[in-house]
Amino acid sequence: MEDSVDEDKNSAILSDENEPTEAPRRSRRLIGRLLGTAIVVSTIILAYWVYSDLVFHPRTDDAYVRANTVGIAPHVSGPIVSLPLVDNQPVEEAQILFVIDPRPYEAALEEAQAELILTNLEIEGLARGVLAAEAELEHRQAEAAYADQYLERIRPLLADQFVTANQVFEAETNLAASQASVERARFELEQAKKDLGEYGGMNARRQAAEAKVYNAELNLGYCTVRSPFDGYVTNLNIAVGEYANQGQEVFALVDNRTWFVLANFREVFLDQIRPGMEAEVYLMTYPGRPFKGVVQGIGWALWQKNGSTVRGLPDVEPSLNWVRLAQRFPVRIILEPPDRNQPYRMGNTAVVTIKGDSSGRLAGEPSF
Repeated sequence: MEDSVDEDKNSAILSDENEPTEAPRRSRRLIGRLLGTAIVVSTIILAYWVYSDLVFHPRTDDAYVRANTVGIAPHVSGPIVSLPLVDNQPVEEAQILFVIDPRPYEAALEEAQAELILTNLEIEGLARGVLAAEAELEHRQAEAAYADQYLERIRPLLADQFVTANQVFEAETNLAASQASVERARFELEQAKKDLGEYGGMNARRQAAEAKVYNAELNLGYCTVRSPFDGYVTNLNIAVGEYANQGQEVFALVDNRTWFVLANFREVFLDQIRPGMEAEVYLMTYPGRPFKGVVQGIGWALWQKNGSTVRGLPDVEPSLNWVRLAQRFPVRIILEPPDRNQPYRMGNTAVVTIKGDSSGRLAGEPSF
């Protein structure tokens, strides 16, 4: 009997000791459930925010800085005698890039100028020949007119036998000879005018000689090759003394006037991009600094390797999107003018985010 009473007392004591430990356990379970719920909700909110940002503000890291490049090729051929450049040097518009030996072209100009002088002298002589031919024609026309008048006077006198038939015949013969002389003088005048080369107040011979002088002056001027715009020299692998051929590229210039980014966006985002939208561009070269840009346009065509399109179109490799390969189209974004301390470089890796409202329209663009 005493043993059962002792067991009841022990059970009561153990029960009283366990009650304080159950409360913290329940509290920890509640806190864990609340934390788990908060994590799940936060994850959902974060996922929605990321999705919304991607949809309404398309972003891509498949983008590169580009600029227009121009191959510098001379208009004339010859050895390079001056090259005041080094590779990667910045140049200004109209700055001398290199000089081709001008001596052959100076000689060609002097020859053309001498030919022009001789042509002018020849033209003066031919002009005097035209004046002489005109005077000869007037003289022959006067003789023909006199012979015609003389014949008209003596022909009526033949009936009254005041003149003989031989006199009338002789007058007719003189008139025919005078008329033939007029035609011959007129032909000689036309020939003299053709030799002179006068057409509508312009002398073709002088024009040809002047054009030759002008062409020689152009070629001489082409010996000094100047920069067509502000830019940067690139791929300079020549030296003084090297022979430059007409029309063959010597080196290239990167156009510093306009820089842009070609950003390849997946086609599912193209509906949210419009020309004129602002873009935020980050360059790997300058981490942390945003650059401003404006969408110029979206590519209309891509190069298809199956042969269904023509060459000359941009070739953008599609990216794997689990099941299908999504095409990416190049979007051209014009960058703000470059900073002297942080210049752009062609080929810079860029990350681009398009800034626009949730409908993908420009600010103030009407909704239809």
